[in-house]
Amino acid sequence: MSKDPNPDQGWYYNTRTRQVEHLERSRSVDLLGPYPDEATARRALDIAKERTRQADAADASWNDD
Repeated sequence: MSKDPNPDQGWYYNTRTRQVEHLERSRSVDLLGPYPDEATARRALDIAKERTRQADAADASWNDD
C-alpha cells in the first residue's frame, strides 16, 4: 500500500486480493477504477465484463459494414 500524503479520493477494486481499496492503494497494475463509491467499486468486475461485451458488439457491428 502506498503512503501518499494526498491520496486519490476514488475507490478501486484490487483484482489480486479481490478487495476494495480507498485512499491507501496497492500497485496500480492490480487495480480497476477509480469508481465514485465503494458499492460501485465492488461491482468492478461486472462493470468491466459489460463494457467488454459492449465493445465487442460495437466491433462486430463495425466489421459488418
